[in-house]
Amino acid sequence: MMKAYARFLGGLFGAMMILLALLITLETLIRKFFSLSMGGVDELGGYAIAIAAPLAFCVAMVEQAHIRINLLHMHLPSSVQAVLNALATLSMGLMAAFLLYFTVQTVLETQLYRSIAQTPWGTPLIYPQTVWLVAMSTFVLAAVVLSFKALLLLIKRDWSTLIGQFGPGSTQDELDAELSDLEKREGEN
Repeated sequence: MMKAYARFLGGLFGAMMILLALLITLETLIRKFFSLSMGGVDELGGYAIAIAAPLAFCVAMVEQAHIRINLLHMHLPSSVQAVLNALATLSMGLMAAFLLYFTVQTVLETQLYRSIAQTPWGTPLIYPQTVWLVAMSTFVLAAVVLSFKALLLLIKRDWSTLIGQFGPGSTQDELDAELSDLEKREGEN
């Protein structure tokens, strides 16, 4: 279920970035060939990045794609690896909660002061920040679900599942995934 959730959010992230790239391309061409500007593309780009970042955080957490330095990790006893995996997941959950707290505080202040963007559009910031809050909530949801699962596995002392589901992949795992992806690409040609 979490994989489908991450796939949906990853698709949303990708669509936003493609639309942003197309908009920037269009703005660049209009400026180059017609010496005009649509105006506000940089503002929209900032909103898109702020909204897309939590979506990417969620995908990285679910897919175990965040950067981990596992040089020492792979040489530790399995129980220690499992505990470290659980702690990494729980710390990510705490970070997500902190980011959500910060986001909520920002949106509340924006609402209180009726803040507007210091741009030609003068966008009321409550609108893009509310979407940002929703996006951040998607990350928090994934982080809470995965943290709860890791905590339950830690309480049960289910070391093998903690290593398998929450641990960094081995070098061999990464190599196998790359070779599989290469075979798929070659099969398409």
